[in-house]
Parts: sequence; structure tokens; C-alpha cells
Amino acid sequence: MTTVDPDTAAPPSAERARRRAAGDPVKALLHRHRELCERAVDPLEIAAGLEAHGITDRTAARFRHRDVFSLAEELYARSPRGEEPAAATAPVPAGPSAYRALGCALLPGALAAAAAAAGQAWAGPAAVAATVAALVWPGRAAGGRFPWLAHLLAAAVAGWAAHRYGTALAVGLALAVAPGHLLAAAFAAGARARLDGSRALEDFADRARPLLFASVAGFTAAAVGAAALAGAPLPVAVPLALLLFLTRLLLRHGSRRGPVAAALALALVPVPAAAPAAAAVLLVHAVLALSRASAHARP
Repeated sequence: MTTVDPDTAAPPSAERARRRAAGDPVKALLHRHRELCERAVDPLEIAAGLEAHGITDRTAARFRHRDVFSLAEELYARSPRGEEPAAATAPVPAGPSAYRALGCALLPGALAAAAAAAGQAWAGPAAVAATVAALVWPGRAAGGRFPWLAHLLAAAVAGWAAHRYGTALAVGLALAVAPGHLLAAAFAAGARARLDGSRALEDFADRARPLLFASVAGFTAAAVGAAALAGAPLPVAVPLALLLFLTRLLLRHGSRRGPVAAALALALVPVPAAAPAAAAVLLVHAVLALSRASAHARP
């Protein structure tokens, strides 16, 4: 009678699963990211999700694919679905929600300028509150256990700057909210369009970085105009406005809270170079974070 060693024997189903995984690594990856693959509306969503999980083009080579986009196309094709996703619709004109968002973006500057022109004592605090509130409502928040930490630090930065340099600075920051909203929306739309037209992660990054630099340059010019209109000191107002704009971009695109909070905390250091240094640090982080496809996946 032949006996089987229980330590070396394995259930037939487990043995077959191991053989399938060894012979078909993509199938194992599909099982691991099943929810992502089944709910994706196109391969780009899968590519962005894989990148968010740390899978790079080099990793994709181990699955016999040239890049993450090629791997995502196979995963999308092999994912079971109840029905085919609807075809992509053509862009629609801006609706009431877009006009409401623009009105909300114009409100901080209008409120701050009107209160300052009327000589109200609460003009500075109102401008700070309205400016920081504009960082909250765009939507997607930074990741982490304390998503409101960045908002609290932004309030401290703007409030401390207004206390040191006067109401004019707070009004200048509030006036910069509207161009910041428009440029952030344009950057998000442009990055998504570039993601749709990219065929590799490096290709998307190369196309997204110039768009980010153009958005930053456009906002810097707008911040100069807002500060000049409010009578705020340009060397202080422009770096602070840029710091808050980059904070808005990173929060909107789901960046982790750590680098954002660190840059805002740096701006609280009571030396003149603190705000420009904080803005420069956050710009470097934004170039790295916002060049990733996963930062532009649909929520």
C-alpha cells in the first residue's frame, strides 16, 4: 500500500492554481487587481491604478509587456464585465455647475476687496478665511490620516502673513483665487487629454510637465497682477500665492499630505526667505507627483 506524505502533498486545486499563476503571470496580476480592472472604463484607468500601486514600465517587462499601458490593455481585455462600457462622449459645454464654481472662485476676491475698500476692520481675517476655504471645495483631498492638516497649516500661513504685512496682502491672496481656479481647471483638463493620448508612462510625464510649468507661469503672472492691484508687497505676496496654488493643485489631485504639510510648515518660519523656499520645495514635489498618470485618473 502506497502512502502519501502529507507535508509534500498539496490539494489538487491549489496545485493547479500555482501552475496557472506560474505559466500566466498576467492572470495572477488580474486576480490581485480584480476590482480595479472590472470597474475601469478604459485601459487608461487600469494603467493609472497600476502606477499608483507601484507598478512601473520596468515591472511590466516581467509580465512580457513593453510598458504599463500595454499591460493595462491586456488586463482590460481579459477583465470580465456584465456589459460593454459606453463609448466616450464628446466634450459638452460648461454647465451650471461650472458657472457656480467660477462664481465661488470670484467671491473671495470680491468680498475682500469690498471690505478693504469700505475700511472694515475684519477685511483681513475675512480675506484669509475666504482664501483658505477656496482650497477645500475643489474636491479630492490629500491622502493620509489627517486630511485637514494641510488646510489648517494653510490658514496659519495666510493668517500669519496677513498679520505681519497687513490687510493688503490678504486681499492680494484672495484676488488670486479666481485665476488659480481657472488655471487649475485648465491643467486638470489638459492633463487628462494628454493621458488619453499617451502610450507610455514616460510619454505622459514628458507631456504633462510643460503643461504644469505653463500653469505655474500663468498663475505667477496673475499673482503679480493681484498683488499690484491690492497694493501688497510683491516679494512676499507672489511666493505665498504660488505656495497656496500648488497646495490647491496637489490636494485636488490626491497628493499625500506629508510634503504639502512640510512645505506649509516651512513657510511659517519667520524669515523672509521662508515663503520662496517653501514654494520652490512644493514646486519640485508637484513636478514629480503631477507627472504621474495616477494623479489624473477619474475619481
